[in-house]
Amino acid sequence: MDVRPLRVAPFRRLWATTAITAIGSQLTAVAVPKQVFDLTGSSGFVGLTGIVALVPLLVFGLWGGAIADVMDRRKLLLISNIGIAVSSVLLWLQAFVGLHSVWAVLVLLGVQQSFFAVNMPTRSAVISRLVPADLLPAAAALGSTVFTFGSVLGPLLAGALLPVLGLSTLYLIDSVALVVALYSVWRLPPLPPLDGVVRKAGLRDVVDGFSYLLTQKVLLASYLADIIAMVAGMPRALFPEMAERTFGDPPGGGLALGWLYAAIPLGAMLCGLSSGWISRIHRHGAGVIIAVIVWGVAVAGFGLSTSILWAAIFLAIAGAADMVSAIWRMSILQTAATDEMRGRMQGVFTVVVAGGPRLADLAHGWTAAAAGTAVAATGGGILVVILTVVAALMIPVFWRYRAAVSPADSPPITEDKVPDTA
Repeated sequence: MDVRPLRVAPFRRLWATTAITAIGSQLTAVAVPKQVFDLTGSSGFVGLTGIVALVPLLVFGLWGGAIADVMDRRKLLLISNIGIAVSSVLLWLQAFVGLHSVWAVLVLLGVQQSFFAVNMPTRSAVISRLVPADLLPAAAALGSTVFTFGSVLGPLLAGALLPVLGLSTLYLIDSVALVVALYSVWRLPPLPPLDGVVRKAGLRDVVDGFSYLLTQKVLLASYLADIIAMVAGMPRALFPEMAERTFGDPPGGGLALGWLYAAIPLGAMLCGLSSGWISRIHRHGAGVIIAVIVWGVAVAGFGLSTSILWAAIFLAIAGAADMVSAIWRMSILQTAATDEMRGRMQGVFTVVVAGGPRLADLAHGWTAAAAGTAVAATGGGILVVILTVVAALMIPVFWRYRAAVSPADSPPITEDKVPDTA
């Protein structure tokens, strides 16, 4: 694995915040759908969590990206991280006191996702200010790998801890991790706009971002590839029901649920640990298309699985393919967008990456309620393959796209302050 970006102190601190919160955030990612399923007994309601999370992502993801282009990105990271931490504490409190209100869970989820939608484009837009262009794929791989490590260990811990410590403890661990991570964000250097002008972001800034995006076919195609993969092929809303009714978990939760949530990030983590080869390949467009097709085939295989072993294997293959796709898509975005537009492009990226699975939660949840989990998962995987092939034929420029190896548009930060030249 290429670890050269970790030699840059500010990037190392940013990366540390992901490492600290990786496990805790995944405990909450298991706790929310599990609590909703326990309160309602319906995968349809679990799917509803996707829409509750999607609306703030659409609004605040786009606006948050615009804000990240016009104010100090370190300050914005601090504000949004505090908001995420407070909402996580409130999720713990409602579970601890036994409120037993599915609507309270959904409202708090929506609030947390609002801050998350501001935080993610800001965090991603910072990276290109910290490391040179040739290290961006490695930086993306490092961030994704440590997050997927938490995504593997977190769900497995959740499956083991649920029967012992109870659901509220999962929220508590995430809350503590988020508070600890604030220290690393505080130690980042100031990151004002490169032109030095700090101002308020308005609707015009969001519109300008979309106008810019419409001129960038490669960026549009990269977003489309992820939309296809996630909306048609992300089966996570099916996990609580399949854990109990297909793979034999007890009603209170068990290891099968943990393995289902952990398998995709496990495959991604194993891929990330061997990701040095990814930086040496420059056919990023073709690589994304092939990776999305592999994702679709693996998800279809998962839908046909009748044992937890095969289900986990297919999901792990899907996770590895998604990691490859994500690294190249993030690299395309970082190099193809200028710094004054990078926050807004990252905002769109956040909406696509985080919003797509939320739509998938709704689609898969209600499809499973009507036709069964096997139909929902297998059909979604097959649809991914078909739509990806069609998209590749319609946008050939993306298939031909090669990464341009060029210097960064600003000097990398190697100390605790922004260079004067920036």
